[in-house]
Amino acid sequence: MQDITRENELSRVVLDTCFKIHKLYGPGLYESVYEELVCYELEKAGIFFQRQKPIPLVHETISLEAGFRADVIVEKILLLEFKSVENVLDVHFKQVQTYLKLSGLKLGLLVNFNSSLLKDGIKRIINTY
Repeated sequence: MQDITRENELSRVVLDTCFKIHKLYGPGLYESVYEELVCYELEKAGIFFQRQKPIPLVHETISLEAGFRADVIVEKILLLEFKSVENVLDVHFKQVQTYLKLSGLKLGLLVNFNSSLLKDGIKRIINTY
């Protein structure tokens, strides 16, 4: 299991980046635009990340490439899922939980940039499986 201190440190850096971008541009852009901007800032900071990272479902002896893709995985320990929607639904939360379970990662952040106050659009999700 990864060191939660490192995960917390990375989540702070990522969230600071998200707040910066939200302050500059506000809600209303496409999810893909926010992803591009966050990744640009992570790259500038020298932080390793993987975009649109496939997450296979492994069942016994088969691996299914079922189209699961995490928006961003930071330093191989923090999963980011971005949204730009009116309301975050339970299905979005469950999506992150499933990605965490399948990937074996401990911490995920669900960030809805379409919130007037970004702090209201952030959900921290822990893998309890």
